[in-house]
Parts: sequence; structure tokens; C-alpha cells
Amino acid sequence: MNFTAMDFETANARPDSALSLALVVVRDSQIVDSFYTLIKPQSKLDWRNTKIHGIHTADVADAPTFADVWPHIAHFYTPDKLVAAHNAGFDSRVLQSTLASYGIPVPRYLLIDTVRTSRRFYPNMPNHKLNTVAAGLGLDLRQHHNALADSIACAQILLQEEAAFGDDALKKFVKLV
Repeated sequence: MNFTAMDFETANARPDSALSLALVVVRDSQIVDSFYTLIKPQSKLDWRNTKIHGIHTADVADAPTFADVWPHIAHFYTPDKLVAAHNAGFDSRVLQSTLASYGIPVPRYLLIDTVRTSRRFYPNMPNHKLNTVAAGLGLDLRQHHNALADSIACAQILLQEEAAFGDDALKKFVKLV
């Protein structure tokens, strides 16, 4: 299985406030690379978000903008490439809104949501939050809400689902966005 797992953290409740991003690249069902960056947001950090992810204004003061980051990662977002995220609606909305806020065309790409897959494959879990699913599958997620740790956990969840249930079972969850 080939895909890229993504996770965003945001500065505030606005979907165009990307603050950090991680991508974990999976080729032939193996994690082969990762990318993490802080992002200088276009809006102010809300203390509620900082409490969740621990990123402060000083941490992103010298960070690149998303417009600076995009040329380095755009090749992961094409109609023939699969992107995975846990609660993919959130991460897709952040990507699309942040790109739109910079006037950058929003790409089409294939998306799979590990919240949806975990609900289907693990219906008896108490909930399907990332930390719950990771713990239920025996995955180490010590830095929950760190974009890189969350992306790794998402990739590992999808890989475990592939091993247990097969590619065909996962294909029905893929959609073009």
C-alpha cells in the first residue's frame, strides 16, 4: 500500500489557521519518510489551541508561511495519490482553507479517513479518537496532538487495517476530494 498520512494542528478555530503540519510517507506498506514543519499562521493563536498542542506564538515567529511550504509538498496531493488522515474532514478543510487564504488553487486528491475505517473494523472500541484507536491497537502515541506523532499513528493504523482486512476492504473508503 502506498499513501501519505497527514496531520495539521491549528492556531485557532478557523480552518485557515494551519500552525503545524506533518506528512508520513508509506511505500510498499512501509513508512519510508516523514516531514514536519511549524507554520507561521495568518491569524493569532488561541490559548485553547495552545493548551491542546503546546505550540506558542514565539515557536512560530520565524516559521515559514504555508505558501512557502506548499511547493515542497504539493506533489503529495494529486488525483492519483492517496492521502490518509484521522478525522480527514478536519485536515482536508484545513488544507483547503489555508490554500484558499493564500490564493493557491486547491488540488484534487484521493483521501481515506482512519476514523471511518476504525469505526467499521473496530466497532467495539469505546470511541474512535486517535489516541483510543492507537491504544487499542497497541501503538505508541506518547505525543498526542504533535502533528508528526499523530501522522505516524494514522499511518500505523491504516497499515494494521491493511494487514488484517486487506486492500479491497479499504478501497471502499477512498474518495476523491
